Amino acid sequence: MRPRRITHQPQCVTPEPTASAAGCAYMPGIVYRTLPLPVTIVQSVNFSLLAGEDTAEILGKKGTRTDIALYDRKEAGIIRTWVRPVGFPDKIQPLLQAVNLGEYAIVSVDTLDRFAGEQILALDSVGITEGILSHSAMVDHDSLMRAVKGTVLEGYRYVEPQDIRRAASEFAQSGNSGDTGIVVDHSFDVKGAGTIILGKVVSGTVSKYDELTLYPSGIKVMVKSIQMHDDPVDAASSPARVGLAIKGAKPEDVGRGDMLCGYKCPVTSVLNLDFEKTPYYSGEPAPGQMCLVSLGLQVVAGKFTSTDPVSIRLDRQVARSAQRCTVLKPESRIRIMGSGTIR
Repeated sequence: MRPRRITHQPQCVTPEPTASAAGCAYMPGIVYRTLPLPVTIVQSVNFSLLAGEDTAEILGKKGTRTDIALYDRKEAGIIRTWVRPVGFPDKIQPLLQAVNLGEYAIVSVDTLDRFAGEQILALDSVGITEGILSHSAMVDHDSLMRAVKGTVLEGYRYVEPQDIRRAASEFAQSGNSGDTGIVVDHSFDVKGAGTIILGKVVSGTVSKYDELTLYPSGIKVMVKSIQMHDDPVDAASSPARVGLAIKGAKPEDVGRGDMLCGYKCPVTSVLNLDFEKTPYYSGEPAPGQMCLVSLGLQVVAGKFTSTDPVSIRLDRQVARSAQRCTVLKPESRIRIMGSGTIR
């Protein structure tokens, strides 16, 4: 049988008519060059899902579930993930954390009440400008449109509930280049693998054997392996959701909202804000007043030390993982006090 030139095998350069360890036959005097193996580019699209369990189960397969639940589906080389705050409305924190994990939002309103109002305020405070808006037959369409007027949801695409899945498939990947940054949403130990981190690549690319720093703690870690949608990969780029096996930190060293970075992430315990109070919150901030601050996925207790300009001292250091933060008052009827850009 006449030998053929090998294109997708390791390079064969020895001018002897034998078979190499890779199984390629070659002719004397001929140098065989290889073409790179085809690389499958997996895209990622992440949604904050503010809708019922029935909608979530139509969209994707249920995965990790704590006070936020993850659903995902892989179709045509695209992994779509939906993050649903199952701990809301009992607690306000999961709502802000779910909103911060999506590039886009899906809002399906079953009841136009104060909790729907908090969802609208959360999306507006974080600035999720693209998404899908829908509602059940129990909600008056014109009333909902009045409720979202002047917020980011005013620009969302309205669809009927049965069309949400189709509409979600039309949103494209939207990632960020630059240095590697990964926000952590879960961490745990797996026997034989060690510490596992689940999170989202918010910028750049993470690769096997990368040496990164965990913030705000400053712990150095090494990435041993990477998975996307339960499949091993050598690298993953923003905005991929990843599972990382790491060396150098234990699960108890890692908190939700921590950042794994290939750059020096700013760390602080004081936030100076260009603060804007929501008109639906009754009362005004005052020096000495306690609050919670949502910064990325970090939710930390703090105290107003000044209101003009607004300055909040936090109970612990945080990673400056975002340019904006949201101020919460969990004991109030409307629990989102306001938001602002960090100066």
